Amino acid sequence: MADDVLDADAEVLQIKKIGNSVGLILPKSLLARLRLEVGDVLHVVDQPERGFKATPYDPKHARALAIARKAFKDYAETFRDLAK
Repeated sequence: MADDVLDADAEVLQIKKIGNSVGLILPKSLLARLRLEVGDVLHVVDQPERGFKATPYDPKHARALAIARKAFKDYAETFRDLAK
């Protein structure tokens, strides 16, 4: 893997001090491309080599939904009977 080569489309963000905190300033063009707005919540997932992935997709929530869907499918008749 070539560590020196960046994707030509990659944007560079700098960690900046904002009051007593630090943060990343996201350009409007990036927000528009990612369909993000002020107030959206991003989930950070660690990646190899000091990287991270910030996504509005919550992997824990998705796993919980998958388990619930399987339970509803496996016990559909039981749930129908309980709903009567």
